[in-house]
Amino acid sequence: MPLQFKKMVSEALINQKLIFGDYLFEEIKYKKNINEHENSNPMKIAEKIELNYGNNLFASDFQKADSLDELNLLIKSCQKCSLGKTRINFVFGVGNPNADIMLIGEAPGAEEDKQGIPFVGRAGKLLNDILKAINFSRDDVYIANIVKCRPPANRNPLPNEMETCLPYLYKQIDLIQPKLILCLGLVAANGLLKLKSSLTKMRGNIYDINGIKTMITYHPAALLRNPAWKRSVWEDIQKFKKLYDEITKN
Repeated sequence: MPLQFKKMVSEALINQKLIFGDYLFEEIKYKKNINEHENSNPMKIAEKIELNYGNNLFASDFQKADSLDELNLLIKSCQKCSLGKTRINFVFGVGNPNADIMLIGEAPGAEEDKQGIPFVGRAGKLLNDILKAINFSRDDVYIANIVKCRPPANRNPLPNEMETCLPYLYKQIDLIQPKLILCLGLVAANGLLKLKSSLTKMRGNIYDINGIKTMITYHPAALLRNPAWKRSVWEDIQKFKKLYDEITKN
């Protein structure tokens, strides 16, 4: 085995241990035979969902944007809902415009509102660590939210606020054309999938959104409040990485 490859594997294992704990290595070992069996069977789709991106002759100007930069210029001054009046910054999104993976959260928090960047602060640091544990970085993915402006006092975005802002997210998805989406938290999952289900029921499933495979896990902020959920997130992102490997090798 080449020395450089050994070093990469060693670093990945150290990162996983630091984030998720020793007991997770026992889980991996225990599931070895199960995973070998699963590798012979493609992962199945739980449900197919069709989104209307609005690409037609009568579409709004922003829906005709040809790039993320153009889209941002067209929508960053949005005042279509009350969140536009209370925000500091419009939080468009960040990352690789040609990413295979898109991460979607619910809404900006206080620090995101100050900086105009999604997933910064403690939750953002944890998200970076989770990505690192499966050999990705923020530069490899694209990160956005269901709504682009911070709800007051970090409350959940209201249904009308999500419906107003979702077309912007749909256009981002349309421009990026990711191979996979990972929804972070229940609000993001129900906002995008419109299933009105529980996180427990949706976790572990694979959904197809306009041909894009989509999975759900906990929001990093939830892990800061409930560290015991890290084990569940580790299971989720292992499955997500396995799905990524299956898609990209074909």
